[in-house]
Amino acid sequence: MAFVHRYAAPARWLHWIIAVLVLGALGAGFYLGYGDPPDGPATDRLYNLHESTGVVILALAILRLVVRWANPPPPLPAGTPAIIRAMATLNHAALYLLLLAQPVVGYLGNNAGGYALAWYNLVNLPALVGKNDALSNLMFSFHKWGGIALVVLIGLHLLGVVYHAVIRRDGLLQRMV
Repeated sequence: MAFVHRYAAPARWLHWIIAVLVLGALGAGFYLGYGDPPDGPATDRLYNLHESTGVVILALAILRLVVRWANPPPPLPAGTPAIIRAMATLNHAALYLLLLAQPVVGYLGNNAGGYALAWYNLVNLPALVGKNDALSNLMFSFHKWGGIALVVLIGLHLLGVVYHAVIRRDGLLQRMV
């Protein structure tokens, strides 16, 4: 294994913090959307936690892009096939797009549904749109499909890590740890 060029420390920290937050938000979102959560205070708190965490993910994703601009990522290991490079680039771009879009679409769907967001029940965030059931349904449809796409992209991302760690053994994983 050759010398491993690592991501800058802020990029590594943001990667793992965002990963944990996204996994939590996805778990809560799929439970709320596909499970059968009972009505009541616990479910209301879970909605608030999901929505508030989305706001944090949005802020951290923006910060991650700034860090990425200031500290470009290291090159992929030498000898990585062009198709793998292209797939990695597309996957990362789609992940960033969804990390930015999902919170915005969810927030707009929430606003259009007539629901306010008190960020972690501490700060009331302003509504960006008024009540509009058709817009709310559209935004939540996008949000649902975005969540599914995010799961697929994360799966592909992890498959890429396995490919580099097990098949190529080129030290790629060490760049982010």
